[in-house]
Amino acid sequence: MLSLVLASLFACAPQSEVDALSARLEAVEKKIESGAVGKPGAGAAPVDTAKEEAATKLLTEVQEARKAMDFSAAKAKLAELKATYADTKAGKASARVAAELDVVGIDAKPVEVEKWFTKKQGKIEDGKATMLVFWEVWCPHCKREVPKLPELQDKWKSKGLNVVALTKVTKSATDESVEAFIKENKLEGIPVGKEKDGAMSAAYSVSGIPAAAIVKDGKVVWRGHPAQLDDAAFTKLLGS
Repeated sequence: MLSLVLASLFACAPQSEVDALSARLEAVEKKIESGAVGKPGAGAAPVDTAKEEAATKLLTEVQEARKAMDFSAAKAKLAELKATYADTKAGKASARVAAELDVVGIDAKPVEVEKWFTKKQGKIEDGKATMLVFWEVWCPHCKREVPKLPELQDKWKSKGLNVVALTKVTKSATDESVEAFIKENKLEGIPVGKEKDGAMSAAYSVSGIPAAAIVKDGKVVWRGHPAQLDDAAFTKLLGS
């Protein structure tokens, strides 16, 4: 169960980090299934199976509360997780969730870019909800989510949704590869900008991509993975 929860947290985090944690989790899950947990070898600390399972359940409840837009409940459960189960796998894995929840409610940072790749330029507009999407052209999860943005904006623009895509152009990416991706996926109708010194990512606590933040009335009202936003979420965030 924990590996499924973590899948939604790490997205395009460094692959070495994901692989290492996945391997450890798989080993723990196999031990639980075989009943080997609690029978460590020499020098190894015993694993408290009940504690690990309780922590995993609580982390799942945090995610469920966040999906329901009940951020107060999500933060309360996260505080309980950190206070009671900080030394568990789920407790250690909750840092990213905590960072995302901490952003909800803060003042929105205005869009700041080094350059725009599209003729259309983006900003946080008064009276509208702005969805900021953080991505990179080399990220496989981004390649799945970012091409959906034009359709998403068309679907919800009558409710005031404004979409802005932001990239830092790191690793194997180049300005040219970003421009080619925009053309290939017909993203010209979405403002796509190159972040200035990573200031936007820092302001919205982005450590893994793709990531999204929704700003409304000058405040951050949602923060997480864009795939977590379904019709029910948009209806609640934008109003019926």
